Amino acid sequence: MAIGLIIIGDEILSGKRTDQHFPKVVSMLKQRGLQLSWAEYVGDEPARLVALLKRSFASGDIVFSFGGIGATPDDHTRQAAADALGLPLVLHPQGKLNIEQRITEMGAEAGVPADLNSPENLHRLKMAEFVEGAELIPNPYNKIAGFAVREHYFVPGFPVMSWPMIEWVLDTHYSHLFNQVPRAEHALLVYETAESLLTPLMVRLEVEFPLIKVFSLPSVGDAQTRRHIELGVKGEPAQAATAFADMCAALDALQAEYTTI
Repeated sequence: MAIGLIIIGDEILSGKRTDQHFPKVVSMLKQRGLQLSWAEYVGDEPARLVALLKRSFASGDIVFSFGGIGATPDDHTRQAAADALGLPLVLHPQGKLNIEQRITEMGAEAGVPADLNSPENLHRLKMAEFVEGAELIPNPYNKIAGFAVREHYFVPGFPVMSWPMIEWVLDTHYSHLFNQVPRAEHALLVYETAESLLTPLMVRLEVEFPLIKVFSLPSVGDAQTRRHIELGVKGEPAQAATAFADMCAALDALQAEYTTI
């Protein structure tokens, strides 16, 4: 199954905050023998968010969505998910109890009895309004859950909360997918060689070894490194090893200078 990532928030697009979720999700997936297929960033714009979620729900992919599930005016993710599916938002009973428990605990910590019927505490219950039929994603940090619907997993934007929640989703629902497809990667640096000269080799390798992909990452170099291309293969281990040996032989035939990495 393909895995997608949605990162929501004007603060990311404006540069006020630097996204940390993308590299973390890539790392979590890699540890489990999985990989990300796509990622999209979107601001706090309801219409654009609804359109994106309609596409992702229709894809059948596993999707992790970060941000926008709070209860402030700029949090649109819960309503956007409902609109994208044509379903109502409903107050989740266990989600409500979790929030009330958290409110009570905060009151006890402050030495002030919690009034669950105060306007501000009633407003907090909006964070338990989820798409009809959604399931909870437990939040070990403060008990205020995320929600899951149709292979989409919606978590807060705060890493201290969201990262353990995503790991829980992976380990609880998708352990059967872990390490199913063995992968290997081999790479080298080719110095002072035009990428166009290497393109026929890359095309040939992908034709002859259909279970691998060839990658090429050019660099203009810097004070420590000359101009080079990181060239490599990744995919099924046996084909990757054979294709890499073929690549090295072809570079030798071209009299190209290279070092393996």
